[in-house]
Amino acid sequence: MKKILLVDDSRCVRMVMHKIMDDLGLEVLEAEDGQEALEAVQNHADIDAVLLDWHMPVKDGLSFLKELRMEKTISQPIVIMCTTENKMSKIAEAMQAGANEFIMKPFSEEVVREKFEMTGIL
Repeated sequence: MKKILLVDDSRCVRMVMHKIMDDLGLEVLEAEDGQEALEAVQNHADIDAVLLDWHMPVKDGLSFLKELRMEKTISQPIVIMCTTENKMSKIAEAMQAGANEFIMKPFSEEVVREKFEMTGIL
């Protein structure tokens, strides 16, 4: 079973994402911000993918992503940014920082499934 880390400061969004992940047959870990996410990835080498919000307190998603991609001692999961950012410059910035894919909020289970299939998670 693939393991997914959901990173979002909104408990409601995490609940919706968790339900989608359960329906897709994926194991789920959660983090409320980029700092918690970094700790989770460091403590769980078997995380296959991260579904990552951009705007969060403590450490935002882009900062987390840059730190993750610089870290050479841990496995590198697939990262899918899931955010309200919709400017092409922001999407390009995330992709250049190491995001594998991008999902716009609000999202549906169909969109998440499609992105997971495209990246080989499903």
